[in-house]
Amino acid sequence: MWPSDWPTPARAIATTIESAVIAAQAADESEFTTAVTDLAALPAYQVGSVLSTMVRELLEIAHPDGLTGDDIRTVLDAVVRRSITWLPTLDPATVVSILTGALGVDDPDEPDRPRTNPQPAAILLIDHLATRARVPAQRIVEHAVAEIARAETVEMP
Repeated sequence: MWPSDWPTPARAIATTIESAVIAAQAADESEFTTAVTDLAALPAYQVGSVLSTMVRELLEIAHPDGLTGDDIRTVLDAVVRRSITWLPTLDPATVVSILTGALGVDDPDEPDRPRTNPQPAAILLIDHLATRARVPAQRIVEHAVAEIARAETVEMP
């Protein structure tokens, strides 16, 4: 399924993210909770890198002409409205934090920043944006992991 040259942690992260996105697409709270629990057990920095790369890439694909304030509001509204019906524990502020972080306007030292696990909100954004952009989640996971690997192998001057 994933490239055989990927290290085991990369394959585990990719598989778990894909499972979480599939559960989100199906609005299956139990499977989603299991997948994000499994995701939380993986290396947080690496998972965060893959998720943030995916969100940024999907934002670019879904909004090739850039995002307006209305676009941002529409994305947030769509993610929260759809997800809250099957995931009542969703913290909308975390969705806002993930989206603004992907746009580079989030302050990680903000005292009002949500202290909940950001991974579920990132998965919900990925689900929405992948659906909107008509891009299979597997393709975006694969591209994100490859992009991170490429960036890590570029020699620093």
